[in-house]
Amino acid sequence: MKQKSKSLTLHLWFYLALFVSLILAFLWIFQVLFFNTYYEYRTTKDLNKLASTTKEYYEDSKLQQDYDILSYENNACIEIVSSFETTYSSNQMRRGCIFNGKEGVEVNNYKRDFINSNLTNKTYKMKNPMLNNETLINAIKLDDNTYAFINVSLEPTDPAIRIIREELIFITIAIFILSFIFAYFISKKVSSPILKINKRAKQMAKGDLETPFEVNENITEINELTDTLNYTKNELSKLDETRKDLLANVTHDLKTPLTMIKAYAEMARDLNSDNKDKREENLNVIIEESERLNSLVNDILTLSKNESNMDTLNKEDFDITSLIETIINRFNYLKEEGYTFTLDSSDKYIINADKQKLEQVIYNLLINAVNYTGEDKKVTVKIEDYKKYIRVYIMDTGKGIKEEDINKIWDKYYKNEKNHKRTKVGTGLGLAIVKNILLKHDYNYGVESKINEGTKFYFDIPLV
Repeated sequence: MKQKSKSLTLHLWFYLALFVSLILAFLWIFQVLFFNTYYEYRTTKDLNKLASTTKEYYEDSKLQQDYDILSYENNACIEIVSSFETTYSSNQMRRGCIFNGKEGVEVNNYKRDFINSNLTNKTYKMKNPMLNNETLINAIKLDDNTYAFINVSLEPTDPAIRIIREELIFITIAIFILSFIFAYFISKKVSSPILKINKRAKQMAKGDLETPFEVNENITEINELTDTLNYTKNELSKLDETRKDLLANVTHDLKTPLTMIKAYAEMARDLNSDNKDKREENLNVIIEESERLNSLVNDILTLSKNESNMDTLNKEDFDITSLIETIINRFNYLKEEGYTFTLDSSDKYIINADKQKLEQVIYNLLINAVNYTGEDKKVTVKIEDYKKYIRVYIMDTGKGIKEEDINKIWDKYYKNEKNHKRTKVGTGLGLAIVKNILLKHDYNYGVESKINEGTKFYFDIPLV
């Protein structure tokens, strides 16, 4: 069963409020469970430090009033005993003080224990029999016969502590309420641009590729998401335009041969049924146009396989120079129309690649050169050796390509002129197929072109 989803605003509000609640809970747990333990730890640490200071006072022969000030500033009781006789005692009415009264026998037990232990320092924890409160005592040996006993209360009785605890209750309630309010507004602030983006994305899904994503926030991730979606929108716009052009161009390339096939078939049937030569001429046109249709369908299928990564590479070692010579020979039928093909290569080069696909690359580039070469009808293939790799050029002498159009020529059916025209040979998908095959081989490729001087298509092949 699918779990019911909640809005981003509600999620943010809930987690922010939960975070504040956990902080307050931790604060109260610390106050209730760990405060006394921490207080004892800090008191013990301060008491040890006070004992060291008392010994320094004794060694420096400080006056009684100095001990009084030390006792007062640290809210502690200091008693100095020599031969079981008290030689100094600070104000014994403080809450932390243990003094000799009718419970003196019990009080003297820890003193007698320490004096007889021969230790230099020891800490005792006991209940003050007079005031019935927990008291911490630090006993320290000053010399062979003199000892100091410093004691403080372990129960925080300062009124400020009680006030702080009372205030903490009100502060907790106030923070708890305010946290829910602020969490709500913060969640609305963060989720608002995302909701706007979501609304705009739904419009884009319905076909609106014109309206841009405009969300200006001080949140880096939101701005990056906006930029990404605007980039996606622009790419989808290009894709949509390409799709329309492709549909129009494919329709054109399908319609032309179909129209010719129909026309020549009717001529062969109705007008030239008795004229063998004319009938054969008509049938040859029908065959040529049928082959053109077949080539178009094959190129569309090839391009589709390449773009969907359904076609894998079958690499092998072979001589690229010999392969180019073989492909050029296929164009011999164009020599009767004045076309010349030249191969400029100083050596044979063994490469490792998918022979069938690389054959298709060279064939398509030669078709492109035939379609766009100049009045001299020259097409040249040149191989340059760069030791670690070779560069294969396919060159024509045509009118060239404008600089702003160079990156677009690899698109399906892209034309320098917007009006699509029927090519002499090929289907108009050749360069798109070339691009996909070279990318699969991870080959560097590109175009060099000068207006009215011609164009050079090239690609680089690593040597075996």
